[in-house]
Amino acid sequence: MLIKTLPVGHLETNCYIVTDENTLESVIIDPGAESNTILNYIEENGLKPKAIFITHGHFDHVTALSGVREATGAPVYVSKKDVCPPGLRTMHRLIEDDSFNYWKEGDSVTVGSMTFTVMETPGHSRGSVTIRCEDVLFTGDTLFRDSCGRTDLEGGDMGQILESLLRLADLEGDFEVYPGHGDSSTLDRERRFNYYINYARMQKERK
Repeated sequence: MLIKTLPVGHLETNCYIVTDENTLESVIIDPGAESNTILNYIEENGLKPKAIFITHGHFDHVTALSGVREATGAPVYVSKKDVCPPGLRTMHRLIEDDSFNYWKEGDSVTVGSMTFTVMETPGHSRGSVTIRCEDVLFTGDTLFRDSCGRTDLEGGDMGQILESLLRLADLEGDFEVYPGHGDSSTLDRERRFNYYINYARMQKERK
């Protein structure tokens, strides 16, 4: 499994292109901006995009979705909780679309030899998900290196994100962590040093 990180847009959202090196089949995670940057990488490396995954529906993670989807023909997977009806003004730029694949907790998508499984991890938004593949977690804006996503936007909830962080921390074994912004990390490192994970643990112990 080859993981390419492309920071895109003025918020430097991490768009990930994950590829089966044997078949060159790939998935695109969070095409946040700069569709040309994303498509150029795909073309230059002869990749075969088979799916587009959205960790959550905020504008900085989906702005290039339309262009990437049109160019690749790849199906889109997203939580329905982060999709809004036509005409509604919202932080979420995804409008209801009958062609979307609305995934939920436990759903899996296989591309080449890679199987991606969905964990619902709300708190940054109602429909935030973490995507698990082998020993890798694509955490969107739920878990960052040394931090977590903000909860003061529409659909955010501090209590929920703390529960989501605990759920991730309680996974068995270590994982590489690829967040929606900033540097990658490991789950063991975040278990030790992430203030929000440790705060969530303290809150749970007090109950």
